[in-house]
Amino acid sequence: MARGLLNKLVSRTLSVAGNWQHQQLRRLNIHEYQGAELMGKYGINVPKGVAASTIEDVQKAIKSTFPSEKELVVKSQILAGGRGLGTFQNGFKGGVHIVKVDEVETIAGKMLGQILITKQTGPQGKVVSKVYLCEKLSLVNEMYFAITLDRSTAGPIIIACRKGGTSIEDLAEKYPEMIIKVPIDVFKGITDEDAAKVVDGLAPKHADRNACIEQVKKLYKLFCESDCTLLEINPIAETSDNQLVAADAKLNFDDNAAFRQKEIFALRDTSQEDPREVDAAKADLNYIGLDGEIGCMVNGAGLAMATMDIIKLHGGTPANFLDVGGNASEGQVVEAFKILTSDDKVKAILVNIFGGIMKCDVIASGIVNAAKQVQLKVPVVVRLEGTNVDQGKRILKESGMTLITAEDLDDAAEKAVKASTS
Repeated sequence: MARGLLNKLVSRTLSVAGNWQHQQLRRLNIHEYQGAELMGKYGINVPKGVAASTIEDVQKAIKSTFPSEKELVVKSQILAGGRGLGTFQNGFKGGVHIVKVDEVETIAGKMLGQILITKQTGPQGKVVSKVYLCEKLSLVNEMYFAITLDRSTAGPIIIACRKGGTSIEDLAEKYPEMIIKVPIDVFKGITDEDAAKVVDGLAPKHADRNACIEQVKKLYKLFCESDCTLLEINPIAETSDNQLVAADAKLNFDDNAAFRQKEIFALRDTSQEDPREVDAAKADLNYIGLDGEIGCMVNGAGLAMATMDIIKLHGGTPANFLDVGGNASEGQVVEAFKILTSDDKVKAILVNIFGGIMKCDVIASGIVNAAKQVQLKVPVVVRLEGTNVDQGKRILKESGMTLITAEDLDDAAEKAVKASTS
């Protein structure tokens, strides 16, 4: 449910992007129902649940999985938090509902195929393609649990709080003493002592302490063996029958582990991602979609960030972060232009290349070929410096394209901002 506490530092690095931004983090995000299924395989207590894509699936699930239940929890499945307080574009309020069984179909029908807007989706929202039907648990105590990676200790760290189910950010701000953190030695793994500290931080009132310790160890095993970057449960709760249960599931996985976590990465739902970023990943481009009006194509992450900064300095807003890298092919440059021009908000494009390994003539050829394949309806400002710069400029000049050339980065940003507002 809560993401901000764990991703706050990452968010700050892209603060130039505007109010709503998409963050390309080093992790795969999966749905709650997928996370619950994975946790169940590790012996972690989770509610009985079934994912449904259609009303027919909902009807089958009720008959086969919940034949004797009187109430069920209906959860919209999107890759964003704040679902319970979200609002659908059709006016229906709340992405999580506890309802009587005979009302499940109606509620699911108001969710499936609809756009849910939460505090984490931005105003555009995300489409609900599945709902997760869960048994209604009798929860008597709600707590917070998470495992993430901590740079200061160079290893995993477990975060626990005896209060949960609500915004962990607010609790951390108002009651910092409630938040306990237990760093784990990555070489030794989690010890009984480590797990006991976590359980003491959770302060369960009814569940057996030793059983809770075992659950914590299983959660840590899942985190390590699955190459997680985040495992968050809010709430992790005690039930009326004295069980510690993961009532919610949020898991992220390290993209670098895709080669050995094929089953997990097969769960990726690209419909929940920015389509521009999906296309960029296919072309092996480092792209992050933002909400500005000036499309950027730059080589090198540092230069790309500097380009975004100087655009802001001159009163403009970057539409993206795009690093074509030091060894991009002409084809990748063409794909980059296709992605930039597919964004309706882009009013101008700024190409800023400092050729080292990346040659200016390759970029220039890519720009010319992109112009042949894509209708360039917006001004293009080009600043080229470095390896083969003269050849690059000659290619652009002989192409007959209408380009705005710039002598340096400051000049390029100023011209791009002017072009985007004219």
